[in-house]
Amino acid sequence: MDLLILAPVGLLPVLIFLVVLVYMDSYKLVGLKTVLAVIAAGGVVTVLSYFSNAYLMDQFDLDRLTLVRYVAPVSEECLKALIIVYLFRSHRIGFLVDSAIMGFAVGAGFGFVENIYYLARDESAHIGVAIVRGFGTAVMHGGVAAIFAIISQTLTERNMKINPVRYLPGLAAAMLLHAGYNYFVLTMPPILMTLVTLMLLPPILHYVFVKSAQHMHEWLQLDFDADAKLLEQINSGQFAQGKIGRFLHDLRDKFEGPVVVDMLCYLRLYTELALRAKGVLMMRENGLDAPVGERTREKFTEMEYLESSIGKTGLLALKPFLHMTRKDLWQLNVLEK
Repeated sequence: MDLLILAPVGLLPVLIFLVVLVYMDSYKLVGLKTVLAVIAAGGVVTVLSYFSNAYLMDQFDLDRLTLVRYVAPVSEECLKALIIVYLFRSHRIGFLVDSAIMGFAVGAGFGFVENIYYLARDESAHIGVAIVRGFGTAVMHGGVAAIFAIISQTLTERNMKINPVRYLPGLAAAMLLHAGYNYFVLTMPPILMTLVTLMLLPPILHYVFVKSAQHMHEWLQLDFDADAKLLEQINSGQFAQGKIGRFLHDLRDKFEGPVVVDMLCYLRLYTELALRAKGVLMMRENGLDAPVGERTREKFTEMEYLESSIGKTGLLALKPFLHMTRKDLWQLNVLEK
């Protein structure tokens, strides 16, 4: 019965915080199902970190204070980071806004399960403990994971290759902030650290949302015009003397005729979908929502067929015209949701 009373106090703050972040996302970049799946993944990480920390304590004969201050921040942030890196590599994150939401969702799931465990385990837990864990520890887990995602997004958004070095600054920041919180919460009144967390984190995330919205608006305008011009050239058939025409002419010596035709169809289809995705985002920016439609889904099926027909070598040859940065591939996921 005590757990039923204390658990909501320890769980609701971080979930309310996450709901506010999703509500602030005017472009609706992250779907509810995705957020719930990421929260669940964060909860799984809590269980994994429990066993990994227990293993480290046993192997290196660590006392609990050393584990909490120096070891747990490293092991826990590494495990949370794996989920976020997967989201980056699968093109589920394209801007600072969704990186903040996804990162906080991982931390929310982690804090959610951890709070239930500690409140159920500690028979002497009271309302004060639940408040500190809910408004402090759980929000801290979400905040440092969001900071890792934001820094990593900033350093990797223009890089398609997997370069672990670019994730290290964000990971180091998350570990240091986590370790700092654990250190001070053990030496200072816990309620004070809770207040500090609540004072610092919201302004940081609000700044990220404002800057990301400006950046996204500029990106939509510039890339929309570029894609529209490219599609106009392809559909008009007047590209023989242009850059595309010269490129396709060179390909005739390296690929068979039908493959070259498929490559042109793929370029047109990819550009159409990119334009469609940007149009959907522009409508969301103005408070409207546009259904994807069956025709758009059929185009994705056609793209898969063309990819198998062209092959990896052909796709690499087309890469300069496809603008395949991680952000451009992310926009196609907007249509596939």
